[in-house]
Amino acid sequence: MDSLGFILENGEAWLQYAARKHILKESEESLADLRRQALADPKIKSYLSDITNYHSILVTNHKNPDLPIHKLLFLLDLGFADAPEIATAVAQILEHKDANGVYRSLTNIPKHFGGSGEDTFGWCLCDAPLLLLALLKAGVDYEQHIRQGMEYLVGLHKDGGFPCTSSEEFGNFRGPGRKDDCCPNGSFCMLKLLAAIPEYRESAVATNTALGLLDLWENSLERHPYMFYMGTDFRKLKAPTIWYDIVSVVDTLSHFEAATSDARFVEMLTLIKDKQDENGLFTPESVYQKCKAWDFGQKKAPSPYLTYVCYQLLARVDALG
Repeated sequence: MDSLGFILENGEAWLQYAARKHILKESEESLADLRRQALADPKIKSYLSDITNYHSILVTNHKNPDLPIHKLLFLLDLGFADAPEIATAVAQILEHKDANGVYRSLTNIPKHFGGSGEDTFGWCLCDAPLLLLALLKAGVDYEQHIRQGMEYLVGLHKDGGFPCTSSEEFGNFRGPGRKDDCCPNGSFCMLKLLAAIPEYRESAVATNTALGLLDLWENSLERHPYMFYMGTDFRKLKAPTIWYDIVSVVDTLSHFEAATSDARFVEMLTLIKDKQDENGLFTPESVYQKCKAWDFGQKKAPSPYLTYVCYQLLARVDALG
């Protein structure tokens, strides 16, 4: 059995739907029954329910898979953009735009980290790009709701990527690192957003940021800006792609021809490919404990979803030549 066959035969309805929609390009009409099954899945229903109260969880740990932004992007990537629950979440996001067009999350920065110590709407570069990305994937009007914030965030770029940046509501807060360094995770989040907008995908900013991440890979033993490492844990296969790890970073870099033609990218991609089993399947090497109910929440058997993510990034690289 090849990897796509494995996904279609062993994946749950939500993944079968996504694979048939995004890989096989089957029509929505032909997928209607499968879509209903997918939306009836208890895990999908739970995610949809959770995002309807979008600001119910403080954004204090961007790696937390329970954050509504991660659940929202997961659902959007599967193909459920027209679900009414997503419209509800989008409406709540749109209510909190600052004067620069950047959308804010509810968080609490302690006073000893430079914040107010109170629940406050604001943004950091680890979440603001993802909010714009979610709005883009949800189909909101680009000119009205996205362009201004996009231009503001792109304007923060410096050589090598993007610095650790937060909104004025968070006072002097920034991550644990040298102020002059680019933030690896913030740059990764921005690159995910840049990849989704054609006018930015091949821009000098996108190319420079992508090469900046490849520079960190090349110098992974010496350079760890803001305590983001590309060591043993980074190199473990993991899903979903919400954080700074090898699958997430390579999946994002695979959208940029300037990256895929680089020997350092090929090295990262080869590391992933070498972890395929004899059938081309991928088994998680690290998991989010809060994702135990999903097929990617275990390390004992091939994961249909992780295989789906890796299948798509490998196909994308092949398409770019």
